[in-house]
Order: sequence, then structure tokens, then C-alpha cells
Amino acid sequence: MKAILLREIKSFFGSIIGYLVVVVFLVLNGLFLWVFDGSYNILQSGYNDLTPFFKLAPWILLLLIPAVTMRSFSDERKQGTIELLLTKPLSIYEIVSGKFLGAFVLILIAIIPTVLYVIILNPYGNPMNNMDIGSTIGSYIGLLFLIAGYTAIGIFSSTLSDNQIVAFICAIVLSLIFYMGFDQLSAMLKLPFLERIGMDFHFKSMSRGVLDTRDVLYFISVAFLFVSATVFNLKSMKK
Repeated sequence: MKAILLREIKSFFGSIIGYLVVVVFLVLNGLFLWVFDGSYNILQSGYNDLTPFFKLAPWILLLLIPAVTMRSFSDERKQGTIELLLTKPLSIYEIVSGKFLGAFVLILIAIIPTVLYVIILNPYGNPMNNMDIGSTIGSYIGLLFLIAGYTAIGIFSSTLSDNQIVAFICAIVLSLIFYMGFDQLSAMLKLPFLERIGMDFHFKSMSRGVLDTRDVLYFISVAFLFVSATVFNLKSMKK
């Protein structure tokens, strides 16, 4: 697994992809949070917190993570190297885990610089240093779990086709369904329990600064579900 992980990271940063992902994420967040007028602008919100960032980031990641993961296995299939990869002295689970962690680490690297937002904003509250750090930490932890869910969905989608664009679209659709789809369905059918199947419900819960084991188990279950589905698809190709 370590070999696949290192290979993925080298692949990302051996080309423009890795740098582009980091730059695009930071630039888009920077523009919406500090420059463009609107509900996401922190300076116009009048509050000393990062709520606008945690509302915006899931939507940017909804596009960015599928762009990162779409090539994971679809490119291997298109190049005809998937059979060679599956014959390596590694289990399919280790191969999938390596691909998953490679994409996760790349997005994590893009997230780390946003900690500067906390450092910049914290002293300027009224009174000073009144930012709700507990809620901010909970939101970051929730964002990491959300990234893990998106990444697992993206890796799975990359096994559905040898066309990267198809994999990209499938990942966006599935991620959107799991992030907002169940919320909308819950509102339409007036069935509150459906809301709990969606990622947004559990992400908001973690953003309050209280880490509930139910929220953690939910995200772990979603990631495990799609990683397992990816393993199943690859085993089918191996036969």
C-alpha cells in the first residue's frame, strides 16, 4: 500500500495536477471569502468565525475531488495497465487504499494553508480572541471526514469507465446525492429520517464542535462502503 501511496503522490506532484489542485482550491476560497461580494464574504458577514468557509468548501471540493480521483483507475484501464497493476504482489484492498490515501493526502495539503484564516481572524474579534475555536476545530475535523467520503466516491467512480470525463461526472452526481440529495428528498417527502443519510446533516453536526460517535461512524461507513465497492469492481475485472 505504501508503494501505491508514494506512487500516487509522486504522480500528482510530478506533473502540474497536484500544484493546480492546491492553487485552484486556495484561489477560489480566497476570492469568495475575501474579495467577491456575497454571503460567503467573511469581512461583510460581521462575524469573527469561519462559517462561510465551511459552507463554501464542500461545494468547491465537490468539483475538485472528482477531478483528482477521475484518473485513479479509469486511466489505468484506458492505458491497458490495470491488469499489470492487479498482478502486483499487493492485495486489491491495498491497491485501492493506496489510491484513496494518495488523493486524500493531496486534498489535505490543499486544506492546511487555510489554517492561516484562523490566525488572521482570531485577534480581530470584539472582544479580542473571541473566535469559537472548539467549533472551528470540529468543523475542520468534519471537513476531513467529508473529504474522505468524497474521495471514496471518486475512487469508486473511476472504476465505472475508462473515460475520465464519465468518471468525473459520476463522482459529482454521487457526491451531490450523498451531500444534499437526501436532504432534498427528506424535505419533499416530509420524512425527517432521510436527512440523516446525507453527509450535510453529519457535517453540520460536527461543525458545532461536538464530536458525536454517530457522525464519525457515518463517515467511516460511507468511505468503507465505496472502498469496498471499488474492491468488488476490481475483483470483477480480474476474473
